[in-house]
Amino acid sequence: MIGISKLYCGSIEPSDPLRYGRKSGNLPSHLLQFSEDKKPVVVWNVGQRCNLRCIHCYSQSKDREYEGELNTEEGKRLLKDLAEFGSPVILFSGGEPLMRPDIFELVEYARLSGLRAVLSTNGTLITRDVARELKSLGLSYVGVSLDGLEAVNDSFRGVKGAFHKAVAGIRNCKEEGIKVGLRFTINRRNAREIPGIFKLLEEEDIPRVCFYHLVYSGRGSNLIKEDLLREETRKTVALIMDLTRDLFDRGKPKEVLTVDNHADGVYLYLRLQKEDPEKAETVLSLLTMNGGNSSGEGIACVSWNGEVHADQFLRHYSFGNVKDRPFGEIWTDTGNKLLAMFKKKKLHVKGRCAKCRFLHICGGNFRARAEAVTGDLWAEDPACYLTDEEIGIKEEKPSCAVEA
Repeated sequence: MIGISKLYCGSIEPSDPLRYGRKSGNLPSHLLQFSEDKKPVVVWNVGQRCNLRCIHCYSQSKDREYEGELNTEEGKRLLKDLAEFGSPVILFSGGEPLMRPDIFELVEYARLSGLRAVLSTNGTLITRDVARELKSLGLSYVGVSLDGLEAVNDSFRGVKGAFHKAVAGIRNCKEEGIKVGLRFTINRRNAREIPGIFKLLEEEDIPRVCFYHLVYSGRGSNLIKEDLLREETRKTVALIMDLTRDLFDRGKPKEVLTVDNHADGVYLYLRLQKEDPEKAETVLSLLTMNGGNSSGEGIACVSWNGEVHADQFLRHYSFGNVKDRPFGEIWTDTGNKLLAMFKKKKLHVKGRCAKCRFLHICGGNFRARAEAVTGDLWAEDPACYLTDEEIGIKEEKPSCAVEA
């Protein structure tokens, strides 16, 4: 997660996370990415059922009943375990989490256990009554997924009218005083919608937007050829930076982040080296604190059936099940060889990632993308758009033959 507004527009300084000792339990939510202890933010997919049919859905959800999901008591035990372990945030996801009948009970239990609770939703089910209930439970944040404006969004979501229902859900959250933001997954079909998304932020007074790079998992695996080319990605990130700066310059700042490609942080730093060298060094300090991709360290996923994963995109690798052992016991069991590798992934990545001079602030990026394209979990991330020159890889010249 790269805070474009935080880093490029200077809304935070290195002293901000240091003031809290860089401890997950003390840091406010907007500084969690700079924690030192890396207690994991946990994505819990509370159910697989969804009322939409998104073409890039990593969970391959449909509008039907699924078996094997954690029941209410098992879910509460998980939440208690997470609170005791020190996880700073629980992110309720799906499928569509609002389709789970006991979701309000679980959110309330999470809050009473001391967890900060966040909801990731398509927004279409957030009526005024639902928003009022969520507000009463002390929900910290609601992230609503959109893939563009009306025509493009509804095409991606597979249901006509999804855009207007999602916007209505956003308005209901705002009217009830819940912090709400947008989630947008970038690909070749919708990158042109980004200026329109910025306009929507202004028109609806939405304070936050996260632009996600495509990760090849679930139905998203079918979109590998729909991902942006490297130069297209570079131009898109530059556009996001420019539009964010424009908002700040006009006195209408928004929190803008990019997610799932830490090459963005390096690109931002390199751009600032040309524009404002002194500020670039401040940004480098913050990126070093961030440490890059945090799968298996500062990010965890608990699936519908209780299986624990490095992140929500690597479901075919499980470290254990919370039905059998507490989350904290699973997460710290480095006797699991793969989990131990994830906690020191910089030692195991290959190719350009291993040679990159910015590995310490990128973290080797997304293993799910590397595996989807090459079959090797530790291969270089194919979505890195930085040049060899930028990341410090020199072209190897063939050695001259020595005459006998």
